[in-house]
Amino acid sequence: MMLYWALVFFVIALIAGALGFGGIASATSGIAQILFFLFLVLFAISLIMGLVRRR
Repeated sequence: MMLYWALVFFVIALIAGALGFGGIASATSGIAQILFFLFLVLFAISLIMGLVRRR
């Protein structure tokens, strides 16, 4: 779900950048970047926890 929202904010940033709204584009791309890295961290934690539980 978090990856979905990161992609949504990325698309909004692309559209805003294409239309010339620089401030909105940079803000939404920043949000998308934060959400994407948060997704990666949570994904890595869930993988580690899954490997630990198998043992």
